[in-house]
Amino acid sequence: MFDLRYHVTSLAAVFIALLIGILVGVALASHGLGNSERKSLEDDIRRAQNRIDALQSTVDSVRQDNRSDSDFVDKTYNALMTDRLKGKRVAVLYVGSVDHGIQGDLATAIKDAGGSTASRVYAVQVPIDAAAIEKRLGNRPALAAYAGKDQLRKLGRQLGHEFVNGGDTPIWNALHNMIVQEATPRFGASKRPADAVIVVRSADPQTGDSAPFVKGLYEGVGAAGVPAVGVERSKSDFTAKPVFQQAQLSTVDDIDVNAGKLALAIVLSQPASRADYGVNANDLLPPVTPVLTPSG
Repeated sequence: MFDLRYHVTSLAAVFIALLIGILVGVALASHGLGNSERKSLEDDIRRAQNRIDALQSTVDSVRQDNRSDSDFVDKTYNALMTDRLKGKRVAVLYVGSVDHGIQGDLATAIKDAGGSTASRVYAVQVPIDAAAIEKRLGNRPALAAYAGKDQLRKLGRQLGHEFVNGGDTPIWNALHNMIVQEATPRFGASKRPADAVIVVRSADPQTGDSAPFVKGLYEGVGAAGVPAVGVERSKSDFTAKPVFQQAQLSTVDDIDVNAGKLALAIVLSQPASRADYGVNANDLLPPVTPVLTPSG
């Protein structure tokens, strides 16, 4: 598990190695150099090699630090996860179809943290049919303010709020057969507000009418006042982290490993805030706070 320091240091070592290759190439092609010029070139190569050795030592140290972090998490995972999400209602929102691999990771994380099955899981179908949505909402006076292509971001925000807050969800009710690809439990069966939300983008990045709609959806979740985290696996073809961050969602980019599951559980169990964790972030984990249990 490597962090940003590892990648930067490794790249520096590669660039210096390339520099040595260039210097050696110059030396081989410059048979006519005088003694002073040749000595200066040899000194440059020697300094570059010393720098590579120092950088390699740093890379080895960082690699060992990250291995130690991973080992620590694996050894203490059960103790650190216990009861972190006990009694919490966690909802999961997919943009695109349900990714069963990621859903398995999420179910494991919630269960390991003492939580129950996700209170509701919605998979939003994209791309959207903006014209059909406009027609549906335009025919309902109470919802007509959300009709029109210039209202798609506003519409997405309201859907995000309704997803978190539960209750009657009038816009979801009006559009569910147009935008809900999958719902667990069945659509409308879960009305209680969510204590925390996980967002997954399983679809490709959206363009056209779908882009402002999806952006608003993320923003609505991020502004709902509960912990909200966008997640992905450590090796994702198209990262959604930038759009999650813009919508004020926290991110965890390694939900497929124990460190990511622990980071997710910690963030979901604490008051809403925004931060980034994982193997591709500056911090592997949030501060590991104790789980407070009722006394008596």
